[in-house]
Amino acid sequence: MRRNLNSVVAVVDFCSAVSVSALICASGVVKGMEQKIYRPPPQVRGMTCLDREAFTQTITVPALRVPTGVLNKVVKSLKKSTIQRPGLPRVIHDKEECSDFRLVLLDPHKVTSAASFSEDEAEALRSFDVPEELQNYELQLTYHNLKTEEVLEAVLPQGQDVTSAFSRVGHIAHMNLREHQLPYKSLIGQVIIDKNPGITCVVNKTNIIDSTYRNFKMEMLAGEENMVAKVKENGVSYEFDFSRVYWNPRLSTEHQRVVELVKRGDAVFDVFAGVGPFAIPAARIGANVVANDLNPESHRWLQHNCKLNKVENRVRTFNLDGRAFIQGPLKQELPALLKGKMRVHIVMNLPALALEFLDAFRGLLHHESPSDGTLPTVYCYCFSKDENPETDVVKRASHSLGFPLEGRSSVHFVRNVAPNKDMLCVRFSLPTEVVFSGDHGQTGEVLFMELFRGTI
Repeated sequence: MRRNLNSVVAVVDFCSAVSVSALICASGVVKGMEQKIYRPPPQVRGMTCLDREAFTQTITVPALRVPTGVLNKVVKSLKKSTIQRPGLPRVIHDKEECSDFRLVLLDPHKVTSAASFSEDEAEALRSFDVPEELQNYELQLTYHNLKTEEVLEAVLPQGQDVTSAFSRVGHIAHMNLREHQLPYKSLIGQVIIDKNPGITCVVNKTNIIDSTYRNFKMEMLAGEENMVAKVKENGVSYEFDFSRVYWNPRLSTEHQRVVELVKRGDAVFDVFAGVGPFAIPAARIGANVVANDLNPESHRWLQHNCKLNKVENRVRTFNLDGRAFIQGPLKQELPALLKGKMRVHIVMNLPALALEFLDAFRGLLHHESPSDGTLPTVYCYCFSKDENPETDVVKRASHSLGFPLEGRSSVHFVRNVAPNKDMLCVRFSLPTEVVFSGDHGQTGEVLFMELFRGTI
């Protein structure tokens, strides 16, 4: 309370033109002024078809008359106090049209009188012989000077959540609107295009991701209906039809983290490769990659991106079910790689289902196991809603694999997908007891149970 009172007193001392009652009416003096000055006209509330002209209004801002000879120095000295709005100039011609002077527009939230300037600002003005005399300037504020959030807050019903967040995929903005925002979806889409250079298409997710092909249905909100995106992630270029494949820009850090664990000459098997965000960077650093995806469109764009990045000679691609890929191409390649003591990485990025595919490794090979422990490292992605997600995913991975991974695995938190839903990566070396179990399927399950009972 003492701090709040001191703040009010300080503002009263500086702003003699403002009444005490007006200042004390709210503890957030500046915030209240900002909302009053920058709030768009009330008639735009409920608008569903964007009328940009309806947002036009005139506001009064303080201005400082500055000689042109010291203009740049003054603007630099007052950079914290000048007006900062999209599309608005900070310096304009003097109303008197005198070529020797310009008006520097100030932020009305920060400057209400000459006493509002900081000590450094006041000293700078004195050194440049600029009188600390403010004048009022009527400024026209238009739709183009408003921020995305300000436009949407003015249009949508009061008290309801306003979203301007989206995932950017090349020229496409991908939104996930809530039900109360749907009546305004076309307007929201157009505002996103207007306020974000380079965005020419806005889409809205209409259902959950399909677990088979990892894509989702979407509807156009605004812009051109062009779903072929061109993106660059960690220095690698990709092209794909966003409406028919899976791509998540929020996973760029995770892609890079895993690829940095791969060395030149290593072998990488990407079971659910998508359009190549693990496979292609790994190939670029000199790894030999075998990549697979069940979705024919993902497989097609994977091949396209390999050529685009000139790594087609290092990446062999397949269009198979994940289990068929593990028990087919991976199984065929693995013995020779193990004999050559090659480091092998197996990436399984299908978090909704990948854990269920771990049983495909049971009894995968039937000859003697290597003595030097060179079995592949698995990176298996999964979701968890459990209170202890790390424990949960290790338990589920152990059950599917048929072998206890506690103490033999690590769990990396990737991101929070939704409230109480995490995406994680379980990393472990394939146990010899699983890969060389001799009998595919049942033996692994029996071994798993015996190990937990302590009979082995």
